[in-house]
Amino acid sequence: MAGKASGSRVPGIGRREVIGAAGVAVCGLALTACGGGSKPTSAAGIKGKVIAKTADVPVGGGHLVDEWKIMVTQPKQGVYKAFSAVCTHAGCTVGSPEDDVMTCPCHGSEFSCDTGQPVKGPAKAPLTVYKVQVQGDGIVVV
Repeated sequence: MAGKASGSRVPGIGRREVIGAAGVAVCGLALTACGGGSKPTSAAGIKGKVIAKTADVPVGGGHLVDEWKIMVTQPKQGVYKAFSAVCTHAGCTVGSPEDDVMTCPCHGSEFSCDTGQPVKGPAKAPLTVYKVQVQGDGIVVV
């Protein structure tokens, strides 16, 4: 048995099993990173609270409220909308609106910044809508 150290092998566990387990772990980490947990952080408890300032949300653009993963948009002057920023396809965070759509960086789904409806797949379900209103210079979930 020259060249083999005794006790260096674990019975029943071969190289394939070790490599397979490592692959499963890496894939799990990749999915977690892409998905961001796949469920939006609950916005419970923010009703009546200012989640953004009107000055933070440009016309035709948006502002990500990272704490609750909510995207506040202003599709038209003085009209504010709020949506879950979590893509309904794979759970990634959508980007700020450009050309009236919020785009998911993971798979390219696009959502209307006015309605939250998907306008390009693979996502088929709309973003969760949060009803908001302007109070002073703040945007409040109602």
